[in-house]
Amino acid sequence: MIIDARGKNCPIPVIMAKKEIDNKSLSFSILVDNAIALENLKKLAKSQGYKVEFKGVNEDYSVDFISGETTNSVFDLKESSQDQETDLSDSKSQWVLFMAKDVIGEGDPALGESLIKMYFYTLSQGNCLPKAILFMNNGVKLPTTNPQVIEHLRTIADKGCEILVCGACLDFYNLTDQLQVGSISNMYAITEEINKASKVVTL
Repeated sequence: MIIDARGKNCPIPVIMAKKEIDNKSLSFSILVDNAIALENLKKLAKSQGYKVEFKGVNEDYSVDFISGETTNSVFDLKESSQDQETDLSDSKSQWVLFMAKDVIGEGDPALGESLIKMYFYTLSQGNCLPKAILFMNNGVKLPTTNPQVIEHLRTIADKGCEILVCGACLDFYNLTDQLQVGSISNMYAITEEINKASKVVTL
């Protein structure tokens, strides 16, 4: 199988390759057009027990993923995947994501906006979801005015993640009527979610 991921920025090529690995594909090739994607795919292959071969012309690369050929190798890969899914399922109830900004980082706003879109896309495609995502302050602009993030949040919500959005913050920014996903919440409920969590991740 050949997957054409040219023109797609990371982490999309990695996610496309990971889906093939999760489907127990013994071998497949993925086409990318930048060195960053190539390096990330090589790291993915190593982490998942796949051999990797690649060839490139100019900035186009063909990356071949090859699993072990013995029955034991396939069995080990399957067991590893099952163990990972169990771990991810367990972790889902343990942590919450706290969003107080509508970008990632403190640098260029355009880069920060691009990074936040990529983060929520990546989160939506995986199994390790938080129990809840908590939006406060500038973060409430994400589930109200950012179409791409809203789409990813809907996918995340459909998988069972609770999305709580600060009502006072929505009111401050005049965004209450624009909430597209999640439910309006308050400081008490958000604080309770933080207190109950074993881990709070803040971006």
